[in-house]
Amino acid sequence: MTPRKPQPTRDALLRHVRPSDLQAAVRLAAQATTGVIGVAEGVHQAVRQRLGLPAGIEPDRTGGLTGQIYQGIRGVTQLVGHGLDSALASLLPLVDDPARHPEPSPGREAVLAALNGVLGDHLQATGNPLAQSTELRLAGRRLPLESPALLRERLAGASSHLIVLLHGLCMNDTQWLRNGHDHGAFLAQALGATPVYLRYNSGLHTSTNGREFARQLEWLVSQWPVPLTTITLVGHSMGGLVARAAVDEAQRSQHRWRTQLKHLVFLGTPHHGAPLERAGHGVDVLLGATPFTAPFKRLGQLRSAGITDLRHGHVRDADWQGRDRFGSTERRAAPSSDAHPRGAWRSEGWGPGFVDHREPLPLPEGVACMAVAATLAPQRGLLAERLTGDGLVPLRSALGQHDDPRHRLVFPREGQRTVYRTGHLELLSSPVVAQQLLQWLQPPTAGPHD
Repeated sequence: MTPRKPQPTRDALLRHVRPSDLQAAVRLAAQATTGVIGVAEGVHQAVRQRLGLPAGIEPDRTGGLTGQIYQGIRGVTQLVGHGLDSALASLLPLVDDPARHPEPSPGREAVLAALNGVLGDHLQATGNPLAQSTELRLAGRRLPLESPALLRERLAGASSHLIVLLHGLCMNDTQWLRNGHDHGAFLAQALGATPVYLRYNSGLHTSTNGREFARQLEWLVSQWPVPLTTITLVGHSMGGLVARAAVDEAQRSQHRWRTQLKHLVFLGTPHHGAPLERAGHGVDVLLGATPFTAPFKRLGQLRSAGITDLRHGHVRDADWQGRDRFGSTERRAAPSSDAHPRGAWRSEGWGPGFVDHREPLPLPEGVACMAVAATLAPQRGLLAERLTGDGLVPLRSALGQHDDPRHRLVFPREGQRTVYRTGHLELLSSPVVAQQLLQWLQPPTAGPHD
């Protein structure tokens, strides 16, 4: 007789899925179903108009009996969604005690981070429990900024050098640990520093995340148990844009931590955008070219504000406020060969891309700024070095290079490093990158006469 496999315990299950996740998933499923109904009705309406049949009240809504059927389906979907939501809301207090929750599994955390990267703005706008909040974390646990006494207890033994690490799109703070290596832990041990990790909803606008990070860092610094001499920010991918947004906010708001910021390090940061988001916009344009495919634009336009910010590397509110994230009416004319150097098409997104509305934002003064760029190319000088970059971010974008001098980020020569045979995520575990970070951040050695 085959022995029965042991059943997982309640705590083991809750590490992966919690009862409250079910309520959140029901809400998301109901909203997704309504969206799919809208796509189907839009295609139906396009066919009707092509055949010369009467149009509905709205361009993408059918009229008459057909419109009533679609409206009825929407009503049933919403009714079922609200009913399940209400039922779960009454049952959850009986089965879901937050005080008994075990530490969530890395798998659950990774799934939530990815979901927030893609739909985080929608999750927050609809009050979905799956939306992540901004947290500063130490040793895998949230720092209780709301409780000064608990915070001082957690910060016992803190160093005068604070390193804050900011993750990228669709990731979280636990994913700084890759292949057994964590840049934060490595630098903390080598430099005697204290590493704090930011967790944020990467589906929100970069400027929104930067503002909240700046606010929380200001409070953390005010409660730091020892005098801080050095603050270092290390941002991977989108995290570098969030760091720049936070520094800009700290400058405007005269935050105290801005004067203690000594280093700003970027790992594969798309300072001037990433091709994948521009490709996403290109798909939107193609789908909108015919009335039959136009309704499917909604699927492409599910991508979050954080993702669309990566088209040009938005950092400030003014970069996106008052503009349609998915609009395609404004385009820049192709430049003449005399006006722009070779490579302008690639680096600035001419043709299918949006006009770059950003106001120039130079690197902050009085801060040592360093950038690491990666390329999948095996050696210097290959065409693939420029074309592929690290698979997600081009070399020029990661190094702050731009054909328009106003947007160019001027990193000192000794503050730039290109690593080869390295992908975007491999920047997190590269021994070469780790040693370069240590070299940049190590205090200068005193000479014999100092």
